[in-house]
Amino acid sequence: MADKHILHMLTPLRHMSPFDVNMALDAGFDAVIPYTEVTLAEVTGLVQDAMFSRPPKTGVRTGIFFGGKQAIAALDMLEAGKKALVPPFGISFFADPAGSFTTAAAMVACVEKLLRDKKQRDLKGVSVAVFGATGVVGFSAAVIAALQGADVTLVGYDGIKRVSDGAAEIKSRFGTGVRAADGSDDGKKADILSMCEIALCAGRAGVQILSKAQLEAAKKLLIVADVNAVPPSGVEGLDMMANGAEVNSHGTLGIGPLAIGNIKYKTEFGLFKKMIEATKPVCFDFRDAFTLAHELNG
Repeated sequence: MADKHILHMLTPLRHMSPFDVNMALDAGFDAVIPYTEVTLAEVTGLVQDAMFSRPPKTGVRTGIFFGGKQAIAALDMLEAGKKALVPPFGISFFADPAGSFTTAAAMVACVEKLLRDKKQRDLKGVSVAVFGATGVVGFSAAVIAALQGADVTLVGYDGIKRVSDGAAEIKSRFGTGVRAADGSDDGKKADILSMCEIALCAGRAGVQILSKAQLEAAKKLLIVADVNAVPPSGVEGLDMMANGAEVNSHGTLGIGPLAIGNIKYKTEFGLFKKMIEATKPVCFDFRDAFTLAHELNG
């Protein structure tokens, strides 16, 4: 009998995301086992238990998924998992906390495609403002866009402190610089919008970030994208299925959460499939998510 594809799913939270469990099973894993309230210190032992229980040739059929709600914590767990490996044993890893890496990858890939197809531009050098940048999706999208050469600004809804800390973390961790800006009131948000070409909205569910009036005043804005699928939308008047619809009289194009979600779903599902189909152990994070989302989006 063929060795089963087994996925161990680790999260520091009280519950593993049902979304991720469903995705993994639908992608084809034979067994998916969640481990909750996992600390960083526990990762080594769990990885080695999973690794040593099967012969090296079967390692490719064993996977570890890192969840949670913090990008840096998931990446730290991923790094701890990699360090725990003892050749010739090996297993596969995939980090996607709160689905943020695949969601952020899909968001940036959708913007990239629309920017190329409709505005004859690419991400390199384009000015991007990330609203909701202290959240895991916004943070991840900022890193992906910055690594693609965009001039990225993290916008803080509660002032400058947390986004400044995030900018410092991105510089230290990923070697790319981003700016920080105070977006704690409508006037400050309007000023930021007046200077940017791309607005990425990744705020909390059910919270409107940008109004129609603010969009109308943003004459340089080329594209606005929103990942919030819970009413009210993060961008007033933006249809959830929008994928290039004009949102103001200046020709700004909008991308709604369901258009982004379509690519996100395919990206996360696709990375799980790659784990299952791999002939040697693989390791996926937000970089791999963006590579696949870019391919899927043509």
